Amino acid sequence: MKVKRRKFAAAFKANVAIEALRERETMAELSKHYEVHPNMISKWKQEFLDRSSEIFETRAPEENFEAEKEKLYAKIGQLEVECDWLKKISRRAGL
Repeated sequence: MKVKRRKFAAAFKANVAIEALRERETMAELSKHYEVHPNMISKWKQEFLDRSSEIFETRAPEENFEAEKEKLYAKIGQLEVECDWLKKISRRAGL
């Protein structure tokens, strides 16, 4: 019988790696708790440490957030104007 390979979400891997970095529990305890082989935990921990500098290299998405926010406010304003216009027209038509 063929065993399917388990796939883990990035958030799960990060949580396990952070727990491994805290060293509150041994690798064997973490392995039992998360049901993951200790070698995988070590690999995730090392990858987390190697790639942690990327967090500070990239800008936070707030710049894009502000542009998106302005775009959404413009759309809301447009929809309000259209809604008011439709109410006005419907009153004139007697609806």
